[in-house]
Amino acid sequence: MTCLLFGVVSVSHYLVVGAILFTCGVICMALKRNALGVLMGIELVLNGANINFVAFGSEYLAGDGESVLGLDGEVMALFVILLAAAEAAVALA
Repeated sequence: MTCLLFGVVSVSHYLVVGAILFTCGVICMALKRNALGVLMGIELVLNGANINFVAFGSEYLAGDGESVLGLDGEVMALFVILLAAAEAAVALA
């Protein structure tokens, strides 16, 4: 029997975590009535998308000497973080 603590973490693990965050964010946006709860849900959705962007841009996705696209996932995640910061600044103003 293998232990999950010492197993290999693959891209699918990151995608599962991103999907869970995305789902929690959508549920939070649907159930909250105040603006702050909806904004927290939006942040969860954006963070779930960020994890997926970084996972798809990671070096673990390429196997057998294939090249990955580079920093595309990280750059997209940076743009999403900037979008979230701007959204929070507008919402708090």
